[in-house]
Amino acid sequence: MSDLSASFTHLNAAGQPAMVDVGAKTATRRLARARSRVVLGAEILKLVQAGDLPTRKGPVFQTAILAGIMAAKKTADLIPLCHPLGLDDCQIQIEVQAPDAIHIICTATVTGKTGVEMEALTGASVAALTVYDMCKAMSHDIVIQETRLLDKTGGKNDFHHAD
Repeated sequence: MSDLSASFTHLNAAGQPAMVDVGAKTATRRLARARSRVVLGAEILKLVQAGDLPTRKGPVFQTAILAGIMAAKKTADLIPLCHPLGLDDCQIQIEVQAPDAIHIICTATVTGKTGVEMEALTGASVAALTVYDMCKAMSHDIVIQETRLLDKTGGKNDFHHAD
């Protein structure tokens, strides 16, 4: 089990779940961006492109943005052993990808001792789920295709995904 402990940061020497001790780390400015792709279908996308589609819960994109930000702030309550972070900022952008999809990009920043990848991934994921929830009455063929980390900076190892 000790080999797993070296490769999985959330396991202790006995192979049991453990929170990573970040106490000795220096606080740095950290940023992470994540993206979810949602295939809505051409018909729903046309409705959305004509103006943010209103529903009983509110406009789809605006509601998804709020849900994603709220989720990013609650990441530690959702993901076991994730450090609770007081985010400095969280922004969500929704970009139309013709002919039938959208990209939801969540950018999370913090000045802290641990990264914000999970917050960015959670924000993008929950915003995508919210779009699905609000549009499912029009189609159950909506697909959340991919959620991925795009970049992270400010920690021990920076990362950038090249499309």
